[in-house]
Amino acid sequence: MTSRARRNTELGLIVLAAFITVALYTLGALGRTATLPANIGPFLGIVLGLLVVAHIATRILAPGADPVLLPMAALLNGIGYVFIARVNTRLAGLQATWTLVGVGAYVLTLALVRRSRDLRRSTWTLLLVGVGLLVLPFVPHVGRTINGARIWIRVGGLSFQPGEAAKIALAAFFAGYLVDRRELLGVGTWRIGPLRLPQPRDLLPILAAWALAVTILIGQGDLGSALIFFTLFVVLLWVATERTSYLAVGGVLFGAAAYGAYRTVDHVRERVEVWLDPWKTAKTSGYQIIQGSYAFAWGGITGTGPGLGDPTRIPEVQNDFIFAAIGEELGLFGATAILIAFLLLIGGGLRTAVRATRPYEKLLAVGLTTLLGVQAFVIMGGVTRLVPLTGVALPFVSYGGSSLVANYVLLALLVRTSHDVAVEAGEAAVRRTRRQRRAERAEATVSG
Repeated sequence: MTSRARRNTELGLIVLAAFITVALYTLGALGRTATLPANIGPFLGIVLGLLVVAHIATRILAPGADPVLLPMAALLNGIGYVFIARVNTRLAGLQATWTLVGVGAYVLTLALVRRSRDLRRSTWTLLLVGVGLLVLPFVPHVGRTINGARIWIRVGGLSFQPGEAAKIALAAFFAGYLVDRRELLGVGTWRIGPLRLPQPRDLLPILAAWALAVTILIGQGDLGSALIFFTLFVVLLWVATERTSYLAVGGVLFGAAAYGAYRTVDHVRERVEVWLDPWKTAKTSGYQIIQGSYAFAWGGITGTGPGLGDPTRIPEVQNDFIFAAIGEELGLFGATAILIAFLLLIGGGLRTAVRATRPYEKLLAVGLTTLLGVQAFVIMGGVTRLVPLTGVALPFVSYGGSSLVANYVLLALLVRTSHDVAVEAGEAAVRRTRRQRRAERAEATVSG
């Protein structure tokens, strides 16, 4: 598929995503008040305007990128906004502002990162940035503890979670370090019993970086992000070395760490007990998960209809449990549509990784996609009681400016990597910067 055909496909999918968003918004208003919303025209214009801006930026700056990535993110963002507006109009206004900032961050990232492999030159800088962002909530008078987790900072009147940006920085660091050491890490020359491991000098730096990040997150009470970092580390190590033994060892270490946390950390033990039997604490810690289960039950196959459910009975429904609100009003069909959108988004990222010929681009695409996929699985699995619930945001759907802006930056890096892969495959032209064009003209003048 040529670059022009990909962008035209993307434009068509974006128009469809905007139509679905506006239709849900309209139906939700009809379900609540039996009248059309007065602001439906401006709302449609703003939705289309933001998406078209992102599309034009992609068409100009990354014309060879996968055409599915941006529309799926836009669809998830749009559906999430509709349900946030459904439960809290004040938060919906804030989410609209953060969506504007997120789209701006998407365009800015595409403009600044002209080649994904340029990030490889900043591998150790990215490590410092990532760790620095994780440490910020511990700074006195800056860090804030909310709902038992010290993962927030407040500057002026603005609060945000620096850990959301730290995930991206550390994913890029892991990719850069593993590219440089993949051959050494793939050769087991150090024997410990039946295991053959790389030399400690090659494995120790990345282990130290991972352990530091996970320790900080556990200290902050952000166990969901600690799980995501652990999975990211193991997956990238496996892809870089192509040794399944890392997956096996990672699984054993995760099981041991999970059991140790269950035995020693009250918060973890409570989450596991609520997961196994929420009815024991139906009036306290189990209340939210029980109400979420009721929401799915009342939704059934087709849902109660937009605006006709009662998702506000679920505490913090706009954050952890927005998937339950979607399941109630759109039913199994709507919940499945969200799952399919995530599968298409993740599939686009993994398709980029499979097609990549450069190791760094492959690992970066895998890392960024893993962040999205694991985070979506952890929160949707927690809401449906497939796994214990952890407090992470559903990418592009849940309320939260930090998560939304960070995910748009992540999406831009994934789009940039997809375009670079297309250029390597000869499916898109190389777009030279103004400086490169001036240098080429000067060289041609001298040679002439």
